[in-house]
Amino acid sequence: MPILEVHNVSIRYMTGDFKDIGIKEYLIRKFKQNYKVIEFWADQDITFSLEKGDMLGIIGTNGAGKSTLLKAVSGIMEPTKGWVRRKGTIAALLELGSGFDGDLTVRENTYLRGAMLGYTRKFMDSTYEEIIRFAELEDFQDRSFKQLSSGMKSRLAFSIASLVKPDILILDEVLSVGDGAFRKKSETKMREIISGGATTILVSHSIQQVREMCSKVLWLHKGKQIEFGENVEDICQKYQAFLDGKYSLPPL
Repeated sequence: MPILEVHNVSIRYMTGDFKDIGIKEYLIRKFKQNYKVIEFWADQDITFSLEKGDMLGIIGTNGAGKSTLLKAVSGIMEPTKGWVRRKGTIAALLELGSGFDGDLTVRENTYLRGAMLGYTRKFMDSTYEEIIRFAELEDFQDRSFKQLSSGMKSRLAFSIASLVKPDILILDEVLSVGDGAFRKKSETKMREIISGGATTILVSHSIQQVREMCSKVLWLHKGKQIEFGENVEDICQKYQAFLDGKYSLPPL
């Protein structure tokens, strides 16, 4: 039975000029039917399912709808249409530095992020040293978080998300940040998580990373689902050919 099901998920953004005109002018324009609303569908009719232990790679150029889809999958955003069904605990690392307080220390932020993921103080006490050690931040525990480099922030966020052992782990461009040694260590940790039965979703611009690590792949383009399946190599080859201008997509 699938641990994650995404069925005909569509997500719409609506924009207008309310924030620029204020509530009084908005009400006048709305009464006169002179208020402009623009609809933008970030994702349309996305459908896939994952079993326990699957690792899904989501590929697509900028603006494909990848990050928006992850927000719906993680529960941060409700789909405009369709539905998402999840089983078990979810740890989502969607934006580097999100959920952290720049004025708090690394130690304080570690506990803060753990609390946001729903873990108890006792559990965080038992895993704190392991988290800091994996993130290679032993010498920075009492330093203000805003003083860290983007790579350090990424290491801490990844370490917390991966070491709390969620049933579903969602990573948005996380493994592409940091030096080569940490990327290799992160990939090794990902394989450990997968072998332990966790289901993982990875957004990555590295086709090679998707080929090497993922058991399924989802290709998105301008909010539309191009392909989904277990034939990872075949889909990645088509995507690379598309990037190289040697493969054309059918009309969307």
